[in-house]
Amino acid sequence: MVDTDERAGAPAAKAGPALRGPLLRYRVLAYATGVALLLLTVAFILKYGFDSAGMMSWAGVTHGVFYMVYLVLAVDLALKARWSIKGTVLVLLAGTIPFLSFVAERAVTHRVRAGRKL
Repeated sequence: MVDTDERAGAPAAKAGPALRGPLLRYRVLAYATGVALLLLTVAFILKYGFDSAGMMSWAGVTHGVFYMVYLVLAVDLALKARWSIKGTVLVLLAGTIPFLSFVAERAVTHRVRAGRKL
């Protein structure tokens, strides 16, 4: 059975070597951003639930830095893989909701490796 692009009906090309580097960089930053966001969530819970603001001093900055790099690498991958604007925006927003960056990373990896667009 041939994998096809649903809209065009043409066979979808498998992800070539040109996407391996951008995909790997995206995956690493998706995980880093997700972990940093979870730490930031814990920091918020500690600050507002237990009046302990110790983690807030570094957790917010860490997530912010990782998220900015995540945005750049996700856009780089989106341009090279020729994603739709809607798919790109959804992936970019995934770094702002706890656990969603992990889900988005898996979906993006499967689609890019299969040669399908987002």
